[in-house]
Parts: sequence; C-alpha cells; structure tokens
Amino acid sequence: MKRLVVVNAVGLTPRLLSSMPRLSALRTQGFGARLDPVLPAVTCSMQSTFLTGAAPSEHGAVGNGWYFRELGEVLLWRQSNRLVAGEKLWDAARKERPGYTVANVCWWYAMGADVDWTVTPRPIYYADGRKEPDCYTRPPELHDELTRRGGPFPLFSYWGPKAGIASSRWIIGAARHLLHRHRPDLTLVYVPHLDYALQRHDPFGPRAVQAARELDRELAPLLDAAERAGATVVVLSEYGITPVSRPVDINRALRRAGLLEVHTQDGMEYLDPQASRAFAVADHQIAHVYVRDPADTSRVRDLLDGLDGVDAVLDDQGKKKHGLHHPRAGELVAVARPDAWFTYYYWLDDARAPDFARAVDIHRKPGYDPAELHFDHRDPLVKARAALTLARKRLGLRYSLQVVSLDPSRVRGSHGRLPASPDDGPVFLCSDPGPARASLAATEVKGVLLRLAGLGSGAVRG
Repeated sequence: MKRLVVVNAVGLTPRLLSSMPRLSALRTQGFGARLDPVLPAVTCSMQSTFLTGAAPSEHGAVGNGWYFRELGEVLLWRQSNRLVAGEKLWDAARKERPGYTVANVCWWYAMGADVDWTVTPRPIYYADGRKEPDCYTRPPELHDELTRRGGPFPLFSYWGPKAGIASSRWIIGAARHLLHRHRPDLTLVYVPHLDYALQRHDPFGPRAVQAARELDRELAPLLDAAERAGATVVVLSEYGITPVSRPVDINRALRRAGLLEVHTQDGMEYLDPQASRAFAVADHQIAHVYVRDPADTSRVRDLLDGLDGVDAVLDDQGKKKHGLHHPRAGELVAVARPDAWFTYYYWLDDARAPDFARAVDIHRKPGYDPAELHFDHRDPLVKARAALTLARKRLGLRYSLQVVSLDPSRVRGSHGRLPASPDDGPVFLCSDPGPARASLAATEVKGVLLRLAGLGSGAVRG
C-alpha cells in the first residue's frame, strides 16, 4: 500500500498548465490525462462523483444545491456527507485494508464523513447576527493545532469580494501539517484559488495566467513534502472555466409568464417555491427547473427553448442520457450557451430585492451568485462603507454588509456545461506513470485512486 495525496486544484486546465512549471514537472514525471466531467460540471456534483465512482443519478448531488421538496426550500452548499449516496473511496479502501486513514482538507460534504481528520470552512454565527471566520475540524483538537500554526481560517478570502490566495495558502499549510504530523494514508486537499480569478476576469487573459502562477508556487512545498514522504501525488480538477458575456435571467422569464410567485415582507420580495408553478435553481451554466404540475411541463419547456442564451432543455430522456435522472433534479434542466450563464434573480425591480441580494450570503440565496466576487462597482464609496460596517461589527453593534452589485455584467467566466475543447476541460495529473492513459471519465477516478494506493483489482505497485 502506498500513501496518496490528492489535490483538487479547481479550475485547472491544459491551457493553464503551460504557466505552471511545478505541475508541468509532475506531469512529466508521471502522466497527464484529459478528465471527462459529469453534467453538471460543478463542485458538489464532481467531487461526489470522484469519491463514489457514480453519476449524479446515483449519488444524488445533482448540483451545488437543489430544491428540497420535503422542506419546500431551495438550499445550496449544505455540508452533510449523508446527502451523498454510494460507497465512498475510503469505504472501499477499508474493505481491503481495515484501519486505512483519511484526511479531508476542505473537500465538500465533509461534515459527518467517516474519515479520521476533517477540516472544512465553518463560520461562527453569533446570536447578535455577527459572522466570524472559522473552520470545523474533527477531531476537535485539530482546530487549535491548525490555528496556532496558520491563524484563523481566512473565510473572507475563501469567498466574496476579497477572495484570494490567502485561503488556498492556509489550506495547503493545513494539509502539509497533517501530512507531516499525522501521516494519513490518503490526504484530500481542495484549493480554490483559480476559481475566483477565472470567474472575475477573462479566464483566457493575463489575470488567469497570474493566478495560475501564484497557485503553482503555493502548491510546490506541498508536492515536495509529499514526495519526501514517499506518497503518490494526484492533482486533478473539477471543471474548466470559459469566458461568458451574457447573464440569462431565467427566473424573471418564468415570473413574467405567470409561473413563478413571490411573497413580500417589509417591501422585499422572496421566492415562494411551494406556491410557484415553475421556478429555477440557477447553478452557473445549469439550471434545475422545478415544475409543480406535469400539465405545465410542455409550456415551461417551450418558454425555456425560446429564451435567449439557453442551449438545451433536458427532459426525462435527456437527464437519463447525462446521468442526471434523480428525484432531486428539476423536472427540466436548462443548459446555457457557451457564452452565457444563469442568474438566480427573480425580482423585476431592484428596489424590491431582498437585503441578502446585496450581501455575500450563499445560504439564503436560492441560487448561485458569482456577483459576490465583486464589490458593487456602481457605488464609489462601497469600500469605505464596508470598512465602516466592519468597524461597527468590531464594536459589537448590529450590521449589514451590503457590498454586492445587482448588476451581473462583470462576471467574466463560468462553467457547468460539458467542455467544448479538451484545452478548457479538467485534467488528471499523476506522479506515478503506471496507470498512464490519454483520458479518463470522472466516474473512473475512484478506481484509479484505489489502484494508485495499492488497493483494488489491478493495483499499481510503487
């Protein structure tokens, strides 16, 4: 059996590798392969597929969130591992090797996973409404080990207008600490840096190259440490990010057609999923469209087919073709054109938008909002206003950090569709040339990782 370090460098593509000498050296040492993603090519779906070897139709992670029909609520970015069905990678390993140890550093659905060490972002929500950066760890004492070494988890550089390299640096440092002190058999590491830069800026432009070089430098010490520990290293990615230029307001189209309903409180409009005949959970370039009455399905499909920026609308047959036929999926699934992406916006007048729309609030928004990566460019005083709000927070006063624009036009990159070109899709790099191949499917990753660890049939011996 061989120790294994698996780095999920989200957003990494063959196009970017030419600017990353350390990762290019890893490919030369072993091999690099094209990685064919599932639909949707988004974080929760792809990670669940890597770890179970199953498609979303089996493991149930049909996106980064979905409509929980039994609750009547749209929920994104839940963390319970129980939401993912199927045999996990570590379960398969322990069948052959009882006591196989695993560290999960920021891969998703970490809460409650049957691993030995867990690190995942988890803010402190105080009773007075304050939110402070922190993380959840298991065992609990790992929290103090990591914060003594690297300081508090830098939540506000993990997501939001100030997202940047600091969060990836902290995560990489935590992985190095676990690798050195606790010596897991399998170390899973998620590094998000490319995701931010490529959605904010032209993913084919100079800022993308700069971000790739930054990440390559930060990863080098971890890869070197893994090599010294005699571990096999895998660096893979979930998807590539490609340029977009037009947002598609899918929920506004459904509302104008009289299919989506809202309710109003304090002058603000809130999506009413249970009352709506149809609404969409927007998730990058994919939108799950939930249709309450089957009699409306044909009408909704015709509406979506005619919506500018929609490339395809999947019905039951289409979902089955793509391995997305699961009760959590929408009755219809819309796929955006290559240059388009879906907003979650459902209000028709910005004056009626809920207060969370202008905040970084991933849990209350009924869809993904990449505008959270930008300060409101229409407000010249936005940063000063943010600083004043943070000062109120430090004084223990109630506050609301309204810094996000309702203009989605600044979003430059997106993902979720299947890639049109291998240059813009995800990759699989490995330090061991043994299982070299030109390509592999996302559903094959689990089996390859088991073989690299010296487990399962046809194990690669190191």
